[in-house]
Amino acid sequence: MPVTTDIVRTWRAPRTVMRELLGMGQREDRALAYLMAACFLIFIGQWPRLVRMAEGIGLPSGSDVPELSQLISYEFVSWMIVWPLALYVIAAFSHLVAKIFGGNGSWFAARLALFWALLASTPAMLLYGLLIGFNGATIATNLVGALWIGSFAIFWFQGMRVAEKGNSNA
Repeated sequence: MPVTTDIVRTWRAPRTVMRELLGMGQREDRALAYLMAACFLIFIGQWPRLVRMAEGIGLPSGSDVPELSQLISYEFVSWMIVWPLALYVIAAFSHLVAKIFGGNGSWFAARLALFWALLASTPAMLLYGLLIGFNGATIATNLVGALWIGSFAIFWFQGMRVAEKGNSNA
C-alpha cells in the first residue's frame, strides 16, 4: 500500500497500520526511509517560519535580522543530520523503557514505531509550519501545533504498544 494511504489510515487506526508495517518484515532501509522522509518534510515545513524570521517579523527589537540562506542551512543540518541521530537514540531509550515495563519487542520495532509516528504526523506539522509562517503565534497556530504534538504522541504510543508485543530480539 502507498505510504500516503498508510499515513491517512494511521489517523484512524494507528495500531492496525503499525501491525501491517511490522508484518512486512525487518527492513532497516524502510525504517530509515520513513525517518529521512519525515525529517525532510519537517525541514520543508519550517521554511515559512524561516522566511518570516529573515524578514525581521517577530524578532525582538534591536536584534540582527538573519539571512534566509543561513537559516535554511542551519535548519537543514539540524533536521537531516542531528535529529535523525537523536531519534535513533530516543528509539533505543524507548525500547529499554518498554523492556522495564515488560515489553518484548525488538529494537527495530521500537525504531519503526517512532519513525512512523513522526512521518504519519507530518501533515499536521506542515499545516503548523504554514500557519506560523503566515500568521505568527496565534491561537489557531498553537492549536494546530498541539494537534501535531498530540497526534505524534498518540501514534508513537499506539505504535509502541504493537511493537513491544513482538517476540524477536533483533
